[in-house]
Amino acid sequence: MYIVLLCSGFAFGQNEQLAQYYYDKGDFDKAKISYEELLRSAPSNTQYFLRTVDCYQQLQQFANAEKAIQDRYNRYKQGVFLVELGYNFQLQKNDSKAKNYYEQAIEKIKVNPNDVYGIASSFEKKVLLEYALKSYQTAMQVQPNFNFNFQIGMLYGQLGKTDLMIDLLLTESFTNPQNTNLIQTQLSRFMNGETDNTAFKDAMRKALILKTQKDQDVFWNHYLSWFYVQQKEFGKAFIQEKAIYKREPESLMSIVNLSQFAMNEGDNDTAEEILNFILQNTKDLGLLIQSNAYLMQIKIDKAQEKDYPVIDQELKQLLATYEISPFTLSLQIIQAHFLAFNLKKTEEGKAVIKKALELNLNEYQKADAKMELADILLLEEKYNQALIYYSQIQLDLKNDVMAHEASLKAAKTSYYKGDFEWANKQFKELKAANTQLIANDALEYFLLINDNTAADSTQVALKAFAKGDFLIYQNKKQEAIAQFQNILKTYKGQEIEAVTLLRLGKVYESQKDFASALSQYQQIIDNHSDGIYVDEALFFSAEIYNDELKDVEKAKPLYEKVIFNHQDSIYFVDARKKYRELRGDKNL
Repeated sequence: MYIVLLCSGFAFGQNEQLAQYYYDKGDFDKAKISYEELLRSAPSNTQYFLRTVDCYQQLQQFANAEKAIQDRYNRYKQGVFLVELGYNFQLQKNDSKAKNYYEQAIEKIKVNPNDVYGIASSFEKKVLLEYALKSYQTAMQVQPNFNFNFQIGMLYGQLGKTDLMIDLLLTESFTNPQNTNLIQTQLSRFMNGETDNTAFKDAMRKALILKTQKDQDVFWNHYLSWFYVQQKEFGKAFIQEKAIYKREPESLMSIVNLSQFAMNEGDNDTAEEILNFILQNTKDLGLLIQSNAYLMQIKIDKAQEKDYPVIDQELKQLLATYEISPFTLSLQIIQAHFLAFNLKKTEEGKAVIKKALELNLNEYQKADAKMELADILLLEEKYNQALIYYSQIQLDLKNDVMAHEASLKAAKTSYYKGDFEWANKQFKELKAANTQLIANDALEYFLLINDNTAADSTQVALKAFAKGDFLIYQNKKQEAIAQFQNILKTYKGQEIEAVTLLRLGKVYESQKDFASALSQYQQIIDNHSDGIYVDEALFFSAEIYNDELKDVEKAKPLYEKVIFNHQDSIYFVDARKKYRELRGDKNL
């Protein structure tokens, strides 16, 4: 008995897969036969019924479709089948009959408001948006307890009625704050979609500013701050957050989060301003340590060598104030890195970390400390010792982001010492990492090794290039420049040339030598326009003109070339946003 049931169930599943296969392939004659058979086996299955009707319609067997739908309606009296009947006539260009059935479906909602769920959904699936809208509105008129404001708002958006959409969804957010996250997710999709959405963003901005002016409720300051974060306008978001804090000084958490967003997007000036505000307004030890650590990192990142003695003293003072403990590990790691990489005092840097590892640290803190120790050992060219610590992190925190970061650093270590085969196996695996930055980095090195191994099986040029990369890692920029310039002379016109120009450009940028950086990028644009680095050369050049040299007219055409010629570039979205801003599409 059980075997028979099992076999019949298996055969039924196979039939369903076969029907789906024919349907997806567009073989509607065979799909129709399969779905008719399935429907005979399971007469109440709505999915099989709708697929059967769809096959009739695809084959223009409209009479068969009408009879099937009418029989179904006579049996179940459900409004969705009135929509199906109407649509069957619409396909035959009989709009008056179609409209008649659609109106009958709406009348059904007036009699039984619960029918709205099936009827509105059916209209939406058939992109009959005005009727879907009318369905929801009718249900809310008949049954005031129903709330379809979200669905109505989304339909307004699809119909291009963005002002109505924004007004309704903002009102719904305020009335039912529990729906705010869902609403903001959808608004964000409209703001960040593929189409030109500048008008939508401007309408959102104006609507929210009006709300904050007319209504003093802090809810609107929160909403406006959220909007500015979506636009990466962190300074404007901070103005809103300060207004909120004046009225609700219980927590700084949203301001702390804002500082993270700003740092992650490279807006260090705003981040610095926010972090100083936090320091002035908290006595929480954890926040004080965290904010000071971030501020020190920002200072180090933009410091010149003449600033090092002051930073060295500040780090010592902070650790004297807050003491050596697991709570100050972030400051200890920053100090160790600064000693090793900036002051070239590797032994002192390692001593700081080894002392930290004697503290009662949790597994993530231990991994942080070991990562820094491995980084310093790599700096000293102690490759194998560095690999031991990276491997320990990978084993201790399997599948964690930190483990992936350790894997990437281990792969780079092998790359630096010329073990390209092993390094490339790791880069290949890491291309699929969940973290986009790690995946992008791994892909870059994977392509670099593959392309230059194919062009030169001896890998001589690649070894010279890896040495230049290692000099950058060691913060020996002048030596790196000399190494890359020598590669350009020795291997002129070879595969390695374009990526060498790119690296050289980035080193010059880090030294604020923008004229030299632009010269390298221009050579890629002129001589390697069909290569894989031209989108980066265009984008980096545009960024220099826009952010550093304030020459908008030179930046615009470069962004434009990324947008129109390199849609697959990882810089496409940023280039499009910057271009629109420069073109004046957005009220900043």
